[in-house]
Amino acid sequence: MARRRGPVLRIFRGVLLLALLLMVVSLAYIWQLGAWNLVFPSTQHDTVAPALPAELRSPAVLVFSKTNAFRHKEGIAAGASYLQELSAQRGWGYFHTENGAVFNTQDLSRFQAIVFLNASGDILDAAQEQAFQQWLQGGGGWLGVHSAGDDSHLGWRWYIDELIGARFTAHILGPQFQRATVVLENHGHPALRGIPDIWQHEEEWYSWASSPRAAGFTILATLDEDSYTPVQKFLGRERDLSMGDHPVVWTNCVDAGRSLYMAMGHRADAFAQPQVQRLLENGLVWLMGVEKSDYEGC
Repeated sequence: MARRRGPVLRIFRGVLLLALLLMVVSLAYIWQLGAWNLVFPSTQHDTVAPALPAELRSPAVLVFSKTNAFRHKEGIAAGASYLQELSAQRGWGYFHTENGAVFNTQDLSRFQAIVFLNASGDILDAAQEQAFQQWLQGGGGWLGVHSAGDDSHLGWRWYIDELIGARFTAHILGPQFQRATVVLENHGHPALRGIPDIWQHEEEWYSWASSPRAAGFTILATLDEDSYTPVQKFLGRERDLSMGDHPVVWTNCVDAGRSLYMAMGHRADAFAQPQVQRLLENGLVWLMGVEKSDYEGC
């Protein structure tokens, strides 16, 4: 019997080792993909605020990229790099953090604009959400990029109602990234200055259950749905993601504050696209009110 158990134990150990190896490889892949917090959801909230620079130029931009859901690693890195370079060129103050405790009245008062750079998930506690809400309503400017508009924020009702204006449904898949035609409207808006009326961009395009236009938001750009395939193909099934009216850039007035959301920004190459760069620059200029404009909206 002992002789027979030897080979059996070796086989068992081999299978166990292989299973452990596959598990490690799978977890590493999940981490690399940015999906760790989709598999292992996090509601971690920061309690100790980061130290801000003693000397912070004004106006100043706060870039916030905390992720308690899917993490767009490449998009965050490239977006932060571009925004830092832009701020230096413009002479703006700049601070990038993933520490949600910066959302307190004293620290937020030092910034004129906040960028949610692919921020995702349950990222702020109730007090931090309230501090941000009061800051924005008091005259701040918010710019949301890509996953700032996905369904990982549904637990924050005010955020969805006032900054997004629609419920995310899904993004295209099969292929995940497609080149599509972006069409501008509201051409007189300062955020669109110098941007072609029609241009091409390759993206993981999002869809929402309805257009934020119906909620009173000002639409700046839409997608031509005939220029790509608005379908999610997964596990042999197809889901139609067409919206008809399909906005990808829009704004809203939030009391004395302003918001601007853009659906582009999943991959690093989005932030090398001239139109996306111009949208970010124009958007921040408008949100912070650093240049005079004849535009009458908020």
